[in-house]
Amino acid sequence: MFTRTLAALSLAAALAAPFNLNAKTVIDSERASFAIETVADGLKNPWGLAFLPDGTMLVSEREGNLRLVSPDGQVWPPLQGLPEIYAKGQGGLLDVAIDPDYANNGRIYFSYSEPGEDDSTNSTAVASARIQDDKLVDVTRIFSQQPKVKSNAHFGSRLVFASDGTLFVTLGERYSQKDDAQTLDNHHGKVVRINTDGSVPADNPFVDTKGALPEIWSYGHRNMQGAAIHPQTGVLWSGEHGAQGGDEINLDRAAKNYGWPVITYGEDYGGGEIGEGFKKAGMETPVYYWLPSLATAGLTFYTGEQFPDWQGDLFVASLKAQTLSRLDIEGERVLHEERLLKDEQGKRLRHVVQGPDGYLYLLTDESSGAIVRLVPAD
Repeated sequence: MFTRTLAALSLAAALAAPFNLNAKTVIDSERASFAIETVADGLKNPWGLAFLPDGTMLVSEREGNLRLVSPDGQVWPPLQGLPEIYAKGQGGLLDVAIDPDYANNGRIYFSYSEPGEDDSTNSTAVASARIQDDKLVDVTRIFSQQPKVKSNAHFGSRLVFASDGTLFVTLGERYSQKDDAQTLDNHHGKVVRINTDGSVPADNPFVDTKGALPEIWSYGHRNMQGAAIHPQTGVLWSGEHGAQGGDEINLDRAAKNYGWPVITYGEDYGGGEIGEGFKKAGMETPVYYWLPSLATAGLTFYTGEQFPDWQGDLFVASLKAQTLSRLDIEGERVLHEERLLKDEQGKRLRHVVQGPDGYLYLLTDESSGAIVRLVPAD
């Protein structure tokens, strides 16, 4: 169980530095007026963010550090006890998540790039652990993407708990292995669904399919770095990087094939067609896509009280476009997109998370990255 107290470490805390926007600057969007506040600064390429029950934030840095950040922005030294991590290229320490029963079991989960035996190959893995004082204990790997390959790209990976307590893990196709996304004998370009101990749920769609890996939930994906459960329907929505164009938002359902690299709205780097076009029988098309690409990253549905006119909307962070997109959702359709922050903020955004206080928290993807939040304007 997490036993660290914030008071005990207050002397070691690093206070947040100002963000490039004054918190008093009011930004008027279509449905809300808000300001940006810096919560914490000086983080090295922060990737994942999750809230503990007391409001403390658990933040991963891609280079291989896992930190606690207090609600008032105090940043603690890295927790000890992480497994070996392949922190090269797009690899490193990736997402973090809190067990739905954290109050009783104190378990956290994190995804990371796991090196092979000779360090020339790697894959995405997931482990669970408990926080005790300044270290992780009872660290248990519960999933390892197979097969491992030689690549520094397309690891995924978001961790999302379904309402039944199972864990969805989004996995990239490793770039060089894109054709693997269409076969069920590997984990490349897949969403997998596992229990918290790593076992396979009995109702997974390919449990009884000969030659298929039973963890697989859906396939035909490229590189998913965003995922969230719809708060009313319980359906998994995922965000996926396209190639040159063709970033996608998908309704991610069991046994469905999402087409990569056979169908896509993108084109190859430098030009040239990929696959067979935009549509094909038996393959799912996205509920929304972008041309040109935004380089979509984390996403979340907003359900809080701070911005009542945003309730039910899907927020999508982006890297290349340096913007936060608000998607107006009706049922399973996207009716409208509004892009926030593009001119005002000017930062690569890795993730967006709704905090327990109802504010929206963002991670900026920089060597000196920050946690910032959107708050209603006075």
